[in-house]
Amino acid sequence: MTVLIAGCGDLGTEAGLRFAAAGFSVLGWRRSPEKLPKQITGSAVDLAGDLPRIPADTDVVVIAVAADQRTEEAYRAAYVTGTANVLDALERDGVEPRRILFVSSTAVYGDADGGEVDEETPARPASATGAVILEAEQLLHARRPDAVVLRLSGIYGPGRTRLIDSVSAGTAVVPARTQLTNRIHRDDAAAAIVHLATRVSHPAPLYVGVDMEPVELAEVLGFLAAELGRELPPAGETSSSRGGNRRLSNRRLLGTGFEFAYPTYREGYRAVLAGAGVRHP
Repeated sequence: MTVLIAGCGDLGTEAGLRFAAAGFSVLGWRRSPEKLPKQITGSAVDLAGDLPRIPADTDVVVIAVAADQRTEEAYRAAYVTGTANVLDALERDGVEPRRILFVSSTAVYGDADGGEVDEETPARPASATGAVILEAEQLLHARRPDAVVLRLSGIYGPGRTRLIDSVSAGTAVVPARTQLTNRIHRDDAAAAIVHLATRVSHPAPLYVGVDMEPVELAEVLGFLAAELGRELPPAGETSSSRGGNRRLSNRRLLGTGFEFAYPTYREGYRAVLAGAGVRHP
């Protein structure tokens, strides 16, 4: 059986390698398929344009798009138009996959003033781009009510070292006020995609993908400073949290039997600092 990954960037590629290791034939759609590893059959595709035929034996479709700019127009082209085009292509070719999984973002939630957020929390995006992602979710569920949406929190991992780099460069600032952060290691995000697509017989329509420990940004910066042998960054005023001040819950995902390789930022960042894994181009 075939797994189609529409939007095969770093996360999609890592998921694709895991699908391939599980015995699936994996087809990756992206603009630069020559960058894909040999385990994934690449096809040059712009999801906002005309799409090629989909193999008749396609069992799983993963939509893992990414906008090329942080603008509402770029997000609409990637998330809304791209998702609609994939669904149109499935109908055109008469392909009915057993599972469609859409990789979304916890950016669809607003600020919760430090409170807990889960799948039952109403989505109230605080940004235009978050609103576009929510629109894409709604479009998908209107056309395929059985589709699975996985809302991922901030992804870090190999090559995703913004926070590490800021501590190393001495430019990090410890927030003077409470600033909760939520994250998930790239490998756990990829593993969750495969898990929900292949190992859960009757999945819910929505899951939040986040690790076991929402944590103050100050604590993470202190941990990284200690690991790097650097001075603790100074305290000061920072811009508002990119992820909103909230504690994301992964209870529903855990209830499916999913297990984290990197349950907290400690294990995950230590692996990154040790050079484990690579970022897929």
